[in-house]
Amino acid sequence: MPKRTRRRFSREFKLEAVRQLEAGGRLAEVARNLGIDPTVLRRWKTQVSLDPATAFPGNGRERDTADELRRLRKEVAQLRAERDFLKKAAAFFAKDSR
Repeated sequence: MPKRTRRRFSREFKLEAVRQLEAGGRLAEVARNLGIDPTVLRRWKTQVSLDPATAFPGNGRERDTADELRRLRKEVAQLRAERDFLKKAAAFFAKDSR
């Protein structure tokens, strides 16, 4: 069985496909004309409707907000661990002083 390679589409191609769909084309018809699966076109339309400016960042790069969110979650986890340690240390030293 031959190995299928994953097709890649440029950001411009995706935006043009969504534009054709929004211009009154039917989903199945536009997808067939472009040679793509209708579910792929539906997913592209959803991505554009959520945030047109950052849709399809390309090359596996995440949006800047996703990177920032990941960094902040990591920082929050570290700060919580430090806070919990300090609470335990304060309780330990308070117990010894009595």
